[in-house]
Amino acid sequence: MGSTSWKLEDHPKLEKGKTIAVVVLDGWGEANPDQYNCIHVADTPTMDSLKKGNPDTWRLVRAHGKAVGLPTEDDMGNSEVGHNALGAGRIYAQGAKLVDLALASGKIYEGEGFKYIKQSFDTGTLHLIGLLSDGGVHSRLDQIQLLLKGAAERGAKRIRLHILTDGRDVLDGSSLQFVETVEKDLAELREKGVDAQIASGGGRMYVTMDRYENDWSVVKRGWDAQVLGEAPHKFRSALEAVKKLRAEPKVNDQYLPPFVIVGENGKSVGPIVDGDAVVTFNFRADRMVMMAKALEYEDFDKFDRVRFPKIRYAGMLQYDGELKLPSHYLVSPPEIERTSGEYLVHNGIRTFACSETVKFGHVTFFWNGNRSGYFNPKMEEYVEIPSDSGITFNVQPKMKALEIGEKARDAILSRKFDQVRVNLPNSDMVGHTGDIEATVVACKAADEAVKMILDAIEQVGGIYVVTADHGNAEDMVKRNKSGQPLLDKNGNIQILTSHTLQPVPIAIGGPGLAPGVRFRKDVPDGGLANVAATVMNLHGFVAPSDYETTLIEVVDN
Repeated sequence: MGSTSWKLEDHPKLEKGKTIAVVVLDGWGEANPDQYNCIHVADTPTMDSLKKGNPDTWRLVRAHGKAVGLPTEDDMGNSEVGHNALGAGRIYAQGAKLVDLALASGKIYEGEGFKYIKQSFDTGTLHLIGLLSDGGVHSRLDQIQLLLKGAAERGAKRIRLHILTDGRDVLDGSSLQFVETVEKDLAELREKGVDAQIASGGGRMYVTMDRYENDWSVVKRGWDAQVLGEAPHKFRSALEAVKKLRAEPKVNDQYLPPFVIVGENGKSVGPIVDGDAVVTFNFRADRMVMMAKALEYEDFDKFDRVRFPKIRYAGMLQYDGELKLPSHYLVSPPEIERTSGEYLVHNGIRTFACSETVKFGHVTFFWNGNRSGYFNPKMEEYVEIPSDSGITFNVQPKMKALEIGEKARDAILSRKFDQVRVNLPNSDMVGHTGDIEATVVACKAADEAVKMILDAIEQVGGIYVVTADHGNAEDMVKRNKSGQPLLDKNGNIQILTSHTLQPVPIAIGGPGLAPGVRFRKDVPDGGLANVAATVMNLHGFVAPSDYETTLIEVVDN
């Protein structure tokens, strides 16, 4: 690529030197106002006032599907691809799409990662661990099916599937149909002489898929079932396991207890042993990193692994570029270079970024193109506020919004920084719990934090950019094709815990916003990737020519 010229052109009409607050509300989309729109129900005077402004300073942008590099317009956005787009200013093929391309072309089987695990096929077992659903957020059923078939065709003689049930990105109870589908595929493989079966399982929020080192016991439950072949529940088939366990009180797909499938001898049909190959097939990183550490690190003290088998382990993708974890992976990540953060630091923009643990990585690592650490420690400061642990987020829905607001306010008032960037996680993390009342409280807390930040911007004569990464809290109910809430068989509404396909707001303002700055009318399909050029303009620079176009123009009054 040659050396990058980091010097940005000066904007012909916008001056430098304004303090800019970039606020990302996580899971804050725009939808019709009704009782299931927690943002509408909540008391959010600050965000309301931005919206009531005018179309010159408030608009919607796309935050799902192709706008953020996902394969189809049915793919809801998520925080990782959202922050990649916000920070990179360009649209990169992401997660699912990268895997789709690699599977369709067969490139996945020619890569270093597959060649590495293939060395175990002759004498060992291939274990596939991940989320069994078609949700498309962490994994996708059709990819798992293709990988099973492709591995068998390329010499895998013994395959064990370790499933995690979903119920968060898809309907609760849908686990049964996913198990039935994959059991058919496994039966077909057995007919062809491949010893293929499900070996263990559990619900995604209770087994394996914790994130941000919140609760290692979740990973340990997975390790015990998948690696050691030990779990409190033993069944002869996965279908029986899911049916019986779901019948227990307070059990749903997300929180299914761990189980193992046993043979006639009562022993697990698929523990992981020396010489085996393991693939974690989720393409989304955040809920695979902890398991990856347990599978990969010789030196590990988070829980007692009992034994640490000598295996060949690969992720579907590399889950952490800075930790190089895992060191082997089937599909290479998007190379996101020349992000807006790196350009701005090279052009003298002193940057402060802050969130609490659950979204700290989004406002730093993902914002900066899947890269950990500072571009220039003299120019940047990143602050992580510890998230509550050991409770679900609806118990304390205010989370750390006010603390994040205070840190941002202090950074702005210190006048030590040109950009102060935060993520307020409330509407997303509490929205995921499906607790409508708590989500209303969460939205109010986020709004209060926005007010603190805007008040500080007012005091220093700065500019604010308030936006979001994807929807969630604006629609908490599942709907039929005509938009009416869906009811379950008892007549209760079906709660929607997932992200949405809704657009998200972006608002600009503050005393430092030059007169004549307004949103353009000729970028109707603008998305999150257009925000980077917009922010660069407000700092007084023109964005690089290959960035998605800016959302603003300056008209002479």
